[in-house]
Amino acid sequence: MNKRKQKAWAKFGLLVLVFALVIGVAVFFSMNTIYKAVYPMDYSFEIDKYADEYDVPRALMYAVIHTESGFDPDAVSDAGALGLTQITPETFEWLQTKTGETYSKEALHDPDVSVEYGALFYSLLLEEFGNDPKTAAAAYHAGRGQVNRWLQNPDYSENGVTLDVIPTKDTNHYVHKVLKAMDIYSNLYEKELTEDV
Repeated sequence: MNKRKQKAWAKFGLLVLVFALVIGVAVFFSMNTIYKAVYPMDYSFEIDKYADEYDVPRALMYAVIHTESGFDPDAVSDAGALGLTQITPETFEWLQTKTGETYSKEALHDPDVSVEYGALFYSLLLEEFGNDPKTAAAAYHAGRGQVNRWLQNPDYSENGVTLDVIPTKDTNHYVHKVLKAMDIYSNLYEKELTEDV
């Protein structure tokens, strides 16, 4: 092959490489934009405020709200859980004994109240379950009593503090969704989640 053909092939190869790089960068930024649309940082004022106040990871709070209500403050579950953090009225009453405040269950549709009590609940669960988001999320979904029973079973927990196996399909699926969303939030918004409020 003569030198002219070699140069032409080299230029062609370089153009292909540059084109692939441009396409790769464009895909990366468009995927980032798509992910941010699917995993928004709505209610960031309330989430940052109460996550910091109750010492709960911000990424966990965003993940829980994303999973529970899709950031809809008017959400109501089949089980009667309400608001952004989908707290049941019974759990809300119990949590109010910790704060000394008195609200009606409808207050859970107020984002400020829902996020505050969701963060309070998670702080209690994290404290109770060895600061393990997986076990805390299981307790948020299935209830503290149920998780404590699972923890007593060596088939589900080696150390009696954190769950190794979640035996019910719906709670296992829920926890998987929360942890996946938490990981996505942590990676997608690393800078925002570590800034001081």
